[in-house]
Amino acid sequence: STIFYTAVCYILAGPPKTGKSFLMAQLAYHVAAGMEFFNHKVTPASVLYLSLEDDLVRLQKTLFGMFGVEGNANLYLATKADCLNQGLEEQLTISAKQAATKLIIIDTLQKIREFSSAAYSYASDYHIITLLKEIACRHNICIIVVHHTRKMEAEDKFDMISGTTGLLGAADGAMILQKKSRPTS
Repeated sequence: STIFYTAVCYILAGPPKTGKSFLMAQLAYHVAAGMEFFNHKVTPASVLYLSLEDDLVRLQKTLFGMFGVEGNANLYLATKADCLNQGLEEQLTISAKQAATKLIIIDTLQKIREFSSAAYSYASDYHIITLLKEIACRHNICIIVVHHTRKMEAEDKFDMISGTTGLLGAADGAMILQKKSRPTS
């Protein structure tokens, strides 16, 4: 099958240090290069990867370590971004138009949230994902938002996504990245 790009907003959530950023860097590079990804053909497209918990040197070193190349003309990297309500929407719109971007990865959600007393309400969570989904629909692009899970286990793994159910309620879907349990001795 082939990976194609459509107007969606997905959440990739997992505990700290499970490889979320590593996976997203791989996805970004593969899409930008048009390289097969997990046995799926990929149509090359411009990618904007907002790696907001890294600095540019570390991010470039990671990509060089994975792929052994200096860069890719279709891969745009940023390590800083405004909050969504303070300019990021305009920045994403410009990127989608100028670079014909088809995939935007935001790593992590926390870095683009506004800080206020209502920052973690259902309405706030629903609103932030709805804004990202509207950008995706307006420009026919895919947006993946990296987020964390909470420590407390849940019967339904999607209930482990940190925050309210407003995040998953507004998103087109979610993926949970988990490590296999380590055996205890």
